[in-house]
Amino acid sequence: MNVYVESNFVLELALLQEQYEACENILSVCETDKAKLVLPAFCIAEPYETLGRRAKHRSNLSRDLVAELGQLLRSEPYREEVDTLQDVTNILIRSSEEDKQRLNHALDRVLSLAEVIPLERDILIAAIAYQVNLDLSPPDSIVYASVLHHLRANTPAKSCFLNRNSRDFDDPDIVDTLDNYNCKMLPKFNSGYDYIQSQVRGEA
Repeated sequence: MNVYVESNFVLELALLQEQYEACENILSVCETDKAKLVLPAFCIAEPYETLGRRAKHRSNLSRDLVAELGQLLRSEPYREEVDTLQDVTNILIRSSEEDKQRLNHALDRVLSLAEVIPLERDILIAAIAYQVNLDLSPPDSIVYASVLHHLRANTPAKSCFLNRNSRDFDDPDIVDTLDNYNCKMLPKFNSGYDYIQSQVRGEA
């Protein structure tokens, strides 16, 4: 079966967020060739853009915090507490670099397993229409158009589309369209792993 994932799958792995263990388990299933991971090419670049925004925000926050701590150091009552707060600025700076390193590692692993859906002209044209007809954001419209393009070209007997937040693709038309291609949409990676496991066991 095909397992379609998007940018949040990569970020979940890179940032070790709440559902990263489910993502790790999904990768383990794909490593046994019991399922195939499929990733839109757009979802390779988007996590870097997300981390870039966060790094910029943390850098600005760290700079402002350093300036405020400098002011507090001038006041005797706060000098001892400032040392503790300086650890926060170090964490803000260090975390951005560590996040990028983990993202590189996560993408290396994902790309070693995944089939990548190229960002073709027809996908971009369809994505523009989905922004209007389905009120999808530009990134979500490209992901959805990529998944549909691949489903139409390959018509897998069974597949699922996993994403992090149901609000991104929570539209009956989207769910029904995916169902027509035997593709089940699941808004949580934990639920996705349970579904994949049930399908794999059913095929055994």
